[in-house]
Amino acid sequence: MCELFAMSSRKPSALNYSLNEFSRRGGLTHKNKSGWGIAYFYDRDVFLVKEPLPASDSPLASYIAADSRVSNCVIAHVRLATVGEPSLKNTHPFRFALAGQMHVFAHNGTLKGLKDDYAEQVLHYDPIGDTDSELAFCLLLDRMRPLWMEHRDTVPQLRDRLAVFADFAASMRPRGSANFLYGDGDVLFVHAHKRIYEENGGFSEPRAPGLSIKNCVVCEPGPDYSCDGLRVEMTDHHTTLVASVPLDDTGWSPLPEGVTLAIRNGEEVARITS
Repeated sequence: MCELFAMSSRKPSALNYSLNEFSRRGGLTHKNKSGWGIAYFYDRDVFLVKEPLPASDSPLASYIAADSRVSNCVIAHVRLATVGEPSLKNTHPFRFALAGQMHVFAHNGTLKGLKDDYAEQVLHYDPIGDTDSELAFCLLLDRMRPLWMEHRDTVPQLRDRLAVFADFAASMRPRGSANFLYGDGDVLFVHAHKRIYEENGGFSEPRAPGLSIKNCVVCEPGPDYSCDGLRVEMTDHHTTLVASVPLDDTGWSPLPEGVTLAIRNGEEVARITS
């Protein structure tokens, strides 16, 4: 099972993705041995680090653990390959440029039949790798592109982008687990669906919740939020965290199945409930 994580904050915050806990999900105790990646947004670009190796065995992951990189939006992923071999081209997060802005996408789940159904369709963006996830990202950007090209000098209206993202997510849900993180440099978009859980030495059938959320406006006072595998500097407490499963025992709420969120500068600014 893949693991998703995202942070959005009002002010750029130092984040240590130490991978103590995430490394265990990346191969020490869990079965996620296919790769990992993390993307930090900076203005119109992103700093992306990823590799198709278990995070638990990675010197590069150790470097990320010690690097307090500052950003106000971060998207991370630990992968268990289901479609597409373990390789750099198939490792999340994925990124493409649209209208002079880098866009980033990560997915937990499998979208059955997607590659067959869209094999003959000509898309503006071509997947580099073999995953259904990257193809889904290309389909999403094809739907977003008219908005961004029409408003090339400005960011399109949030309501329009959210509607496109929500419709895209709804079209993916019948194909399988569709937990998505998508950042466009302005907003972190989140779609929660179902996920597989590791139980009794095997995997369960997909079920909700697919993602959980923590709004650190209600975090305990202090300069940092810390848990196993993660430390976030609290430049202020307008910070929201999203993860596949709660990272500690306080303040996390499961997201309802089919819900779509828009998070800007650490605060939820819009929600569509399926």
